[in-house]
Amino acid sequence: MGKDEHASVGKPYANSELPLESEEGRQVAIIKVPFGLAGARGGAELGPDELITAGLRREIARLGLTVQREVKVDCTNIPTSSTEQSRGKYLSEVRQVSASVCREVSNAVTEGAFPLVLGGDHSIAIGTLAGLSANYSKLGVIWFDAHADLNTEEHSLSGNVHGMGLAVAMGHSSFNFSQIPGAGSFIDPSKVVYIGLRDLDDYEKLQIRTLGIKSYTMHDIDRLGIEQVIKQTLSIVGEGTDGIHVSFDMDCLDPREAPGVGTPVPGGLNYREAHFALELLASTNRITSMELVEVNPLFDQNRHTARLGVELIASLLGKRIL
Repeated sequence: MGKDEHASVGKPYANSELPLESEEGRQVAIIKVPFGLAGARGGAELGPDELITAGLRREIARLGLTVQREVKVDCTNIPTSSTEQSRGKYLSEVRQVSASVCREVSNAVTEGAFPLVLGGDHSIAIGTLAGLSANYSKLGVIWFDAHADLNTEEHSLSGNVHGMGLAVAMGHSSFNFSQIPGAGSFIDPSKVVYIGLRDLDDYEKLQIRTLGIKSYTMHDIDRLGIEQVIKQTLSIVGEGTDGIHVSFDMDCLDPREAPGVGTPVPGGLNYREAHFALELLASTNRITSMELVEVNPLFDQNRHTARLGVELIASLLGKRIL
């Protein structure tokens, strides 16, 4: 194993200074969040265990990294609240899960570990970002997704909270960080970058323009190439920030690559684009946390999507061909 095999897993850094290699800096905290009520279709709650079964622990060990701890957040997937279409569905359950995820993620950072959060639907990002914001005052966020997740309770056409995660984290929805114990400040939209967008509601398009969020649609990726997109992304999320989080929704990939997702959209990232993007991010040694969400075994084929998810996590944690 080369000396930079595990260079991407590090402790928080100041400005552009890279963290030093240390045993503590090579700790990974696996946080499983089997929650699926906020998604469009059931099954995402099975994703965390599916990723473990697909070999995640083995891949982490091969990288020379140590799993500091592996926790499973207690999640309810039995609805107990209203499903009124014009409001966020199951908000009480989402709040409960968000508070638990916030606590686990915050503890992991405090203990010097790299939080690796496994979903579940993308609403779990609310808790992840809440926990990170408690430790990073200026967090950069790279959001790989076919969707913008900027809807609010008032504007969502479906009421599915997995499409509201960033609106909550930025403080633009009725439900926000103020309702999550231990959460820090709202996420700054100028330090968020979208990669892979191709399915947006009109309200989300307006919000992206209004808030000035940098967005790389699939058209932009086709035009610029994924290498240039990642370089430009890092210049935004890495400037003046004290941590960089990668939120990776598997539906950013083309359904031919990842059929096992809840909301597939044709025309997404291909296998090598996704790996190259995460390899480039890993090489900077500046990524301080990651979550991978929306693996849905009910729609997968021979565990293909879960295995790909494990491979992508390994790329972000520093796996190299040579």
